[in-house]
Amino acid sequence: MAKASSQRLRLIQTAVVLGIVFIAIQFIRPELTNPPVTADLQAPPEVKQVLKNSCYSCHSNETRLPWFDEIAPAYWIAASDVKEGRKHLNFSEIGRLSAAQQKGLLFEAISNIQMGAMPLPSYRRVHPGSRVTLAQLAVLKSWLASPSPISAATDTSAANAGYERWIQASSVVPDVHPSPNGIEFMPDYRNWKTISSTDRFDNHTMREILGNDIAVKAIAEGHINPWPDGTAFAKVAWQQQPDGKGMVRTGAFIQVEFMIRDSQKYASTKGWGWARWRGADLVPYGKDAAFTSECVNCHNPVRNSDYVFTPPIGGQQ
Repeated sequence: MAKASSQRLRLIQTAVVLGIVFIAIQFIRPELTNPPVTADLQAPPEVKQVLKNSCYSCHSNETRLPWFDEIAPAYWIAASDVKEGRKHLNFSEIGRLSAAQQKGLLFEAISNIQMGAMPLPSYRRVHPGSRVTLAQLAVLKSWLASPSPISAATDTSAANAGYERWIQASSVVPDVHPSPNGIEFMPDYRNWKTISSTDRFDNHTMREILGNDIAVKAIAEGHINPWPDGTAFAKVAWQQQPDGKGMVRTGAFIQVEFMIRDSQKYASTKGWGWARWRGADLVPYGKDAAFTSECVNCHNPVRNSDYVFTPPIGGQQ
């Protein structure tokens, strides 16, 4: 009898201590405010409805937490997610950016939704109403894929001239500056084999993905997850150029970007070296080496495929 009483006493004491701790942590609240909306996204009502329901809670200055997220420690997680979400994409301030920058961020957001990376799976489990349905995803994609204008003959001439400048610049390594993270331009990529292609519905560009000999060998042997060290990809982007007869050809050269696999050298960027050169004059992209965070964030949804978006034709993931 005395033993049972002692056990009950210990349980009561433990419950009291836990209760005190629970009450105490409610006073530990990281600041989470809603600054003024200064440049909200301009979009049709049906688009705004989907985004407000599924994205604005973490990606705007209009955060409204449900009651259960106001309770610590859930509040700590919510506050951290909101601050991180706003840093990457804030619909309340996106209007400050150029139209091209807005489209790029929105394409990345819609791609993340399509691949199930956003809203975060952990968030969806607790907030099932935030899930984006296939019908809602179609609304977002249709809005972002605005019609592409038909290029005039003068545009064709300009594209051809730009292509010639790109060929010349690609062949002269000393005239092409290295990427801000130290990666040198690789002109030999033009001799690599095409392994896949893709396009961007938001900005009407077409892309060809080329792989070096190591990449091609890895594809043949089915060793592509992870890809072996030494693998290198080049993704070349051109503007789509409709001919008015239902066909599309390559227009102006836009950029070439590289992914180079070295699990040790590039350990801090998920085992890949990233670099990009823009325009026919091949100007390195990025103000400093920190630009690689953009690449990693964009490719993070496909981390289970070793951060490679487009599977090679005939490859096995």
